[in-house]
Amino acid sequence: MQIIRGVPILVQIFYVAFVLTPAFFDLANWIGTQLSGILGTKNFLTEASTQDVSLLARAVIALTLAYGGFEAETFRAGIESIGKGQMEAARSLGMGYFQAMRYIILPQGIRNILPTLGNDLISMLKDSSLVSALGVRDITQEARLYVSASFRYPETYNTLAFTYLSMTILLSLGVKWMENRLQRGRSA
Repeated sequence: MQIIRGVPILVQIFYVAFVLTPAFFDLANWIGTQLSGILGTKNFLTEASTQDVSLLARAVIALTLAYGGFEAETFRAGIESIGKGQMEAARSLGMGYFQAMRYIILPQGIRNILPTLGNDLISMLKDSSLVSALGVRDITQEARLYVSASFRYPETYNTLAFTYLSMTILLSLGVKWMENRLQRGRSA
């Protein structure tokens, strides 16, 4: 967890795309050759190739791993923020551990971590622009390609910035709406 949270996301994107993905397929190919007596010499494991995974899929995997580390800590903190008495009360009412987590602990924990989850979602949206470093055709890469053809830097990058700003403002408003809705549910 500390490694994922301590390494910059751009480095993680490059690492997943150009180190982990080839290593995974090398391992799959090796396993396929070891199992060739069972699966045959030409099997799905020996035929697997790094080219089978697009750069977009690699970028999505990298962002998933990167933000998964952050979100795991966020959820851990949210669960730990709920007093132990809540679990004890649920268990004394006859609930099992998973029932208590589902109906008592997690709803309160989610309510506590919603602002952090919203901020992380917005950060991930902004960090998704880093996938353009792989040549993935996201809106940042499209802007770079347009600029290279038109040389219209201010217009293009102003539009790109406005697009990201609009998306982050909309997400912020959505998170705020959810927070207000949950607060009303708490006071009712």
